[in-house]
Amino acid sequence: MALACAKAPAPVVSTHEKTPEAALVPTAEPRLNAPNDIKVAKFASVGAVRGLAIGPDGSIYASQFSRGQITRIVDANGDGTPEQQTVVLTGLNMPHGMAFHDGWMYVANTDAVVRFKLDAHGIPGGSPQTIGTYTGRDGHNTRSIVFGTDGKLYVSIGSTCNICEERTPDRATVMQFDPNGGGGRVFAKGLRNAVGIAVNPVTGKIWVSQNERDNIRPDHENLPPEEINILEDGAHYGWPYCHSDRIPNPEYNDPAKCANTIPPALKIQAHSAPLGMSFLSGATKLPADYRGDLLLALHGSWNRDVPTGAKVVRVRVENGMPVSYEDFITGWQLANGERWGRPVDVAVTGDGAVLVSDDGSGTIWRVTTK
Repeated sequence: MALACAKAPAPVVSTHEKTPEAALVPTAEPRLNAPNDIKVAKFASVGAVRGLAIGPDGSIYASQFSRGQITRIVDANGDGTPEQQTVVLTGLNMPHGMAFHDGWMYVANTDAVVRFKLDAHGIPGGSPQTIGTYTGRDGHNTRSIVFGTDGKLYVSIGSTCNICEERTPDRATVMQFDPNGGGGRVFAKGLRNAVGIAVNPVTGKIWVSQNERDNIRPDHENLPPEEINILEDGAHYGWPYCHSDRIPNPEYNDPAKCANTIPPALKIQAHSAPLGMSFLSGATKLPADYRGDLLLALHGSWNRDVPTGAKVVRVRVENGMPVSYEDFITGWQLANGERWGRPVDVAVTGDGAVLVSDDGSGTIWRVTTK
């Protein structure tokens, strides 16, 4: 499938972290550290929790990838203590991302997006309706979804490998579908594993967090940087041919294949494993100066001698572009590199709090001002 390459904008690639970890202090959960005006407290225990989504009625939905199910959590009065927690969907195929649109709940399985009609109480149920299929499992098997400002459904589909030329055109891409499943096509490609996906509420652009390749020579621990990318229709973001600012990967060493690719909008420490993210325009329970920024979950490295990640960072946004990032919540990783938790996704609730899922401890954390 041939796609025209978009003209590359000048990227902003600062990796400057404005707030050192020493500036963070213990929170209501004493093992976690955050800015001194921020409270992090346990919200719910959900085993194998991955993705988060907020329903039209304010209910919180948590996907349980390895269990093939989705749990609905109700905190009707917004006090941070749920009144109800119920498994509402089962028998799913490695579900991860979720979205709501026009009376339906959409769930991204590893091989297809399915949707469930919301009943009179706003709860999804009944038989799933398949609205879009793609290559499943093999390699990166989580799928993330979001509805764009155009009403289209966007699906992130990771690669089958660390570094290779894919055999099917839907891998290492973000695809676009009509809400009923028609019109499926590749929207953007060259994205090895873009797990986080969110719509900038100001510009309407779709942002993704990109897990870049492993085992690059000569410095596999610090190269290449992870990325935030801003998607353009028909654009190629480099993988597998290049990384960073159009630097050829040694396996291909072909600058011509990189010439028209789009560099990252922001570079992030290599092997941090950026996953879910959320813009903070509706986060009224955080200080006002957070509103234009983004929170991003870094799941953490597996192949560095000195582990990195396992934290939530604040991405500063100026004029529609990410300009820097800094530690926001730390503490899941201990001084010796061991971890008792790993953040996965970030969501803003209807009442303005922030939730962070953590598949290491099976916990959803609630973030507010003190």
